[in-house]
Amino acid sequence: MITRHKRRKPLNTELKNAVLATDRDAQYDNSAKRLIAHKIILARILIKTVEKFKGMDPLEVAALIEGIPYISTVPVELGLTNAVHFQNGKRIVGFNTENQELNEGLVRFDIVFYVRMKDGLSQIIINVEAQKDEPSDYKILNRAVFYVSRLISSQKEKDFENSSYDDIKCVYSIWICMNMEENTMSHIHLTKEDMIGSYEWKGNLDLMIIFMFSLAKELPEHDETYELHRLLGALLSRELTEDEKLDIIGNEYDIPLEENFRKDMSTMCNLSQGVKEEGIAIGRREGLEEGRREGYAEGEAGLIMTMYKNGLLPEQIASATDKTVEEIKTIIQGKGIFDEI
Repeated sequence: MITRHKRRKPLNTELKNAVLATDRDAQYDNSAKRLIAHKIILARILIKTVEKFKGMDPLEVAALIEGIPYISTVPVELGLTNAVHFQNGKRIVGFNTENQELNEGLVRFDIVFYVRMKDGLSQIIINVEAQKDEPSDYKILNRAVFYVSRLISSQKEKDFENSSYDDIKCVYSIWICMNMEENTMSHIHLTKEDMIGSYEWKGNLDLMIIFMFSLAKELPEHDETYELHRLLGALLSRELTEDEKLDIIGNEYDIPLEENFRKDMSTMCNLSQGVKEEGIAIGRREGLEEGRREGYAEGEAGLIMTMYKNGLLPEQIASATDKTVEEIKTIIQGKGIFDEI
């Protein structure tokens, strides 16, 4: 038996352009994450957010970041953040970075990694999220609380077992929101408030920490207050050229511009230019289409007015066109001479 498949209709140009633009945007977002995930950039972020790293040399902090940061690979969903591995017969629980095709469509952490503290023993978990703007369909702080909570709960059987809650690692969730009205930095954390009496409860209030950064569209001047905002703003800007970005990052921040960093920067800038050009092209096409529609409507209205001025009644004009009598009367009324009817 021969199975006949219907031929797919080709995508219309407008839909095809929308798909291409969306794909290019997704590639740009992924490229931006790759740039942020360079250890020397992450080190700059850590120095501004983690108290024990403040004042340290960025190269020293970068050396404390363990392995390669996970970029858009670890699922946020309950039960999928971790995966079990077996090595030499030993059961090991770690972040789930496998079966990305199988788990396609899942929400994933933008960037997540471990950092070893200066004592060489303890670790903390860092999550960095990059947003092109503040979302309008949900409250971003609620999402940040959910993410930091997931990274706490997912440590069970991975970073601590059974009831060894003292082994929970501190989690930082750092959010970078672009295209905001001003440059801001907010520190959100647990605090204790004694309501009746005072008792020193045993435990750590610094296990869940959130930082929210907003980046203004305009780059701030390079000073101590906005040092990180200027670096991230230049890194993620869609307006600056590749050379302008490299000049700020290399000369102002003395960041080594290694080949892989330059390559990721070039990729992002090329994608940014592609998105910009695609947006201009779509705008032109939509403008032309709108102009054609307006021109057609104006021409049709002119023909109706000519017929009316030559003595034809609205009912007669309607029968000669594809419009109703009411639509004809509306057009005539819009020209300011409907009072005669």
